Amino acid sequence: MAASVSTTATTSPPPSAAPLPGYWLFSAPLDLGAFLGSAIIALAALAYGAWAGLLTRDTPDWTWVSAVLLIDVAHVWSTAFRVYFVPRELFRRPLLYTAVPIIGYVLGVAIYSEGELLFWRALAYLAVFHFVRQQYGWVMLYRARRGETDRVGRWIDSITIYMATIYPLIYWHAHLPRGFWWFMEQDFQPLPGGLERIAESIAAPIYWLALTAYALKSLLAWKRGKPNPGKDIVVVTTALCWYLGIVALNSDYAFTVTNVIIHGIPYLVLVYWYSISRSPTQPTLGGRLRFLVVFLATIWLLAYAEELFWDRGIWHERSRIFGGSLHFGPARTWIVPLLALPQWTHYVLDGFIWRRKSNPDFTLIPRATVAEPPRASEK
Repeated sequence: MAASVSTTATTSPPPSAAPLPGYWLFSAPLDLGAFLGSAIIALAALAYGAWAGLLTRDTPDWTWVSAVLLIDVAHVWSTAFRVYFVPRELFRRPLLYTAVPIIGYVLGVAIYSEGELLFWRALAYLAVFHFVRQQYGWVMLYRARRGETDRVGRWIDSITIYMATIYPLIYWHAHLPRGFWWFMEQDFQPLPGGLERIAESIAAPIYWLALTAYALKSLLAWKRGKPNPGKDIVVVTTALCWYLGIVALNSDYAFTVTNVIIHGIPYLVLVYWYSISRSPTQPTLGGRLRFLVVFLATIWLLAYAEELFWDRGIWHERSRIFGGSLHFGPARTWIVPLLALPQWTHYVLDGFIWRRKSNPDFTLIPRATVAEPPRASEK
């Protein structure tokens, strides 16, 4: 996610308009639910897994359905409510929205034809970039929301959120094989000559120093009466979940619940909020709830349909959920990139659809209205 994510469908003010300081991107209940609530769910699921002995087993079907199918895959399909189900948006940039999936499919077929592992490795690293950038984007949004412009603070915030995600990934590479993978076994590639161990030894002290510097800066901001609770929640929950899910615990179940939930739920809230905010009139509570039902039912149905083809034709792991197997044979070269196309499209478009500069009709950060001087006829 770009650092310039924005959602409220309002006409952009003049460039000279100053941001209105505030605490929350959406509202206190939504922000706390999306960021703190998702982390609490992830940590509660982790605690339950430790108690139930799930950390040493494969991720059970109920966890896969709730976390991967209903959150991870569904949040990929939610991009359609930002682009492909919005005719005005689709016609605004038809070349971008048409070219991205076409190019993705052609590249996917070309890469898959060179090797299945190469295809999944490329997709895994693209997904990693997307996950890391999304957490950075939330932090930058909260900085903008609070009107934080100090350069030193920006450096500390940036380094901290990047290290909170990148250090666990470096650790992962330095301790291959782990008990989990991003998409499939061996999709992460060790660096030549053991460079990942050197990278880990350099990154570890930077990681802890960055977290310490951020904690001190945040405490000072609270003491001065200028806190940024939303940003603190994102940084703390990201650091905690990524460390537990990747570094501290060598478990597929732990990685699944900590990685997916805090990534997918905030994005679903973002798209839902954007869709509601596009309404020319303020929707009633009943209207918002009806749209929520339509929104979730649509993306869950699409997610199920996608995973049905994945499991029947490729993975053959959950016949109890999806039924018997299909045999694609040589057609896999063409079908696998097609099935992966929603992911590719989501990862790539996410770098465009939330940028304020290229999406002038809405903004997540409210700005003060600059009063126009009176006209000569009004004097």
